[in-house]
Amino acid sequence: MASQSRNIVFGSMGVAGLMGVAAILDLVLSAPFGGQMVWDIMLLLAAALVIYMGIDCLKEIR
Repeated sequence: MASQSRNIVFGSMGVAGLMGVAAILDLVLSAPFGGQMVWDIMLLLAAALVIYMGIDCLKEIR
């Protein structure tokens, strides 16, 4: 069961990382989401929160 939990946490962290990269690209290039700065900042904060929570969860799984 622990390996399945780890895979789920790694998957969610991976998706959050991709969304963070997409938000950064949107801030710089205005490409994927149309360049709305408030939306990009909210996406970056959400991605950072999910990654932080994933790291904390991985510490508890060990």
